[in-house]
Amino acid sequence: MNPYDLFALGAAACWALGSVMSVTPSRHLGAFAFTRWRMAMVAVMLWAVVAVQGNWHSFDGHSWGVMAVSGLIGIFIGDTALFSAINRLGPRRAGVLFATHAAFSAALGFALLGERLSLQALLGGLLTLAGVMLAIVLGRHKDETHAWEADHGQVRVGVALALLAALCQAVGSLIAKPVMAQQVDPIMASAVRVTVATAAHAVLLLAGFQAARATQAPTARVLAQTALNGFIAMGIGMTLVLLALEQGDVGMVAILSSVSPILVLPLLWLQLKRAPAPGAWLGAILTVIGTALLLWR
Repeated sequence: MNPYDLFALGAAACWALGSVMSVTPSRHLGAFAFTRWRMAMVAVMLWAVVAVQGNWHSFDGHSWGVMAVSGLIGIFIGDTALFSAINRLGPRRAGVLFATHAAFSAALGFALLGERLSLQALLGGLLTLAGVMLAIVLGRHKDETHAWEADHGQVRVGVALALLAALCQAVGSLIAKPVMAQQVDPIMASAVRVTVATAAHAVLLLAGFQAARATQAPTARVLAQTALNGFIAMGIGMTLVLLALEQGDVGMVAILSSVSPILVLPLLWLQLKRAPAPGAWLGAILTVIGTALLLWR
């Protein structure tokens, strides 16, 4: 078993927890303001670690530029689009659409980096993605009325935003892969990506972009939820993905990290006090089988 595969699965767990934790603060602040607050807090956390470790010397000018572009696409555009989709569709349906980033990543890795999958890995990847899609599509009870599952805005817009987020996630990872293959410090790489994305959000706010303003004034509770969400989903989750990219293929890392919607199911079970629908269990079983084939390929 490749230990870097476990980093990708760890990132999936972080993203699943972050997805559920984001619902309340994201709808309170609005997608843009929530993403901006979250990234700013994470940037402070990451730079504090970099300052203590003194690893900024491992980055040259080229690495700074590559990670900056990766952050603009993968975080600034991707995260904002994702949380806009979650606000409209809920974490369950937005999650299944965002999981398509694995297919985008595999296709881009094949076309641009020459990455190839063995027959076992290909079968495992197909089972994993099929299981994720099946679990989320069939994971909702027909009489589900919880606010997290309600529509908040045009569904078509939410679908488009989720797919845009998936594509940006794939492109951001593809751009970062060559630099991470040189085994630069992943915390430093995360700090650069988040800082550039935060600066881009600040420019939108200063330019008077209406959607960038918070829909409601932040409260201490909402800011605390946002900080915890950022620490888990971005501070830990994103760093784990970059670690996985040091030796793992872009497509393989994306497939393994795409299981986060499956991990959302038990979290929603705890929150909603109701087990997922039977179809979700079938999808989860397929995902476990597919993931096992990938881990022991």
